[in-house]
Amino acid sequence: MPRTRKLTTKRTLVFLAAALCAALAAPYIIAPFYRAIDPVSTLMVWRRLTGARVERTWLPLDRIAPALPLAVIVAEDGTFCHNRGIDLGAMREALEQYDESGVERGASTLTQQTAKNLFLWQGRSIVRKALEIPLAVWLYLVLPKRRVMEIYLNIAEWGPHGEVGAEAGARFAFGKSARNLNASEAAELAAILPNPVRRSARTPSALVRRLAGLYERRAEAFPGHAACIHAP
Repeated sequence: MPRTRKLTTKRTLVFLAAALCAALAAPYIIAPFYRAIDPVSTLMVWRRLTGARVERTWLPLDRIAPALPLAVIVAEDGTFCHNRGIDLGAMREALEQYDESGVERGASTLTQQTAKNLFLWQGRSIVRKALEIPLAVWLYLVLPKRRVMEIYLNIAEWGPHGEVGAEAGARFAFGKSARNLNASEAAELAAILPNPVRRSARTPSALVRRLAGLYERRAEAFPGHAACIHAP
């Protein structure tokens, strides 16, 4: 009996280790296929499994107003066109600010956010960040910047009731398609990205309006920040 129990325990541990390795490897195997396949986010999967509402209409990047990706870049990741999936400088600054003030500051690139939305879970944790960073580098290696942006815009959460993707977000906030957004509307959508449940472009607070104004001015001053996503 002891030998049988030990054998069973060993097999269980081997099975669990193999399952863990498969789970960790799966995103790296799947990611290259997203060059051609339009993915869903883990948030969408979770909401559908729990019966919650999900509204998402995939919109190709060339059918999204150019003002929106530019606004998102200047708001979330000014080095998007130049970084390799991660921005070590921003991460270092975030750590220094956290050490000095005790207040955590976001330092995720758009590629990191895409990796998180595709394969990981919401919320902040060291474990998630440790998984997110190599995944972001892998996305940089296997997907063009233009495709990363297209995926990001279509899987980001953009509303409080399951509005996922730019099209659903634009229709919820402004009653129009994302292809028809002007610069001010695009900047307001970019301003709510950190927390689309508490922040609203439909009924913008003073904070959202202030941030939107800042992002709109940045977009006007640095249109070249989105050069890498222009159609060839």
